[in-house]
Amino acid sequence: MAGETGLETVAIFGPTAIGKTGVAIALADRLRERGEEPVAVNCDSIQVYRGLERLSGAATAEERERLEHRLLGIVDTHEEFSAGRYAELAQREIDRLLKTDRRPIVVGGTGLYLRAALADLELRPPVPAEVRAEVERELIERGPEALHAELSEELASGVHPNDRKRIGRLTELTRLGIAPHPSSEGLWTGRLRHPTVLVGLTLDRDVLHRRIDERVEAMVEAGAASEVVRATRSGASRTARAAIGYRELEDGDVWGMKRAQRAYARRQLTWMRRMPGVELIDRTGRSDEDVAAQVEATLAPAPSL
Repeated sequence: MAGETGLETVAIFGPTAIGKTGVAIALADRLRERGEEPVAVNCDSIQVYRGLERLSGAATAEERERLEHRLLGIVDTHEEFSAGRYAELAQREIDRLLKTDRRPIVVGGTGLYLRAALADLELRPPVPAEVRAEVERELIERGPEALHAELSEELASGVHPNDRKRIGRLTELTRLGIAPHPSSEGLWTGRLRHPTVLVGLTLDRDVLHRRIDERVEAMVEAGAASEVVRATRSGASRTARAAIGYRELEDGDVWGMKRAQRAYARRQLTWMRRMPGVELIDRTGRSDEDVAAQVEATLAPAPSL
């Protein structure tokens, strides 16, 4: 499906702490100089939760003043949230923005949500509540490693033994006789719904690790642990508990949270480099404005708005 206005969607992806929001804001400033009205559309699976803003690194009130963001803080932490539900909301937002001559800037670090926003995907169905409850109970009592060991070799090879959310989902589908996608890569398609410029941000590894550590410390200082306590008391759902660092902060393990964030960043980079059609931009030593200028240069001339 081509964009009706001639505007391209921009998608900015990259590992945690690399500065995606800053680049998006700088790009929006440049686009406004061209007479455009860009809007950011969140594609982070935890930033959809209300009450986990610090833990998820969601755009601050000041940043949202500089660039309007959609799909941030739209569900409570006790609610389950799926890629299928996100796809419906994100595609609707993007379609509406393009129809009103506003350029969507899709921003986030969840690969599945990025694909769900940009493409029509064959997503697996939700499972009955009783099956989900049974698997959740086993995850608590037996641990994710035990359920991981019961997956087929093909499925187990594509998921970390401690990835509770993914292991739970694969176990649910397997027990229902529904063939899961062997890996997240199997969900990708190059047939996007609208013309889209895909941007992947990279950074020197040591610099990225330092930024991750600094970001985690800032999150903790800003009250991320208190967010986790409140979410747990309110009956946080499995999808909310999947936030990187949630379990570590429950245990007061800040160093463990840094390790988890670094490991997640490695997975994000690995996936991103395999994504067809992505424009990789190394931002080492470069400002948000400098990177935004390079992104803008890849865009087709804007139509008369």
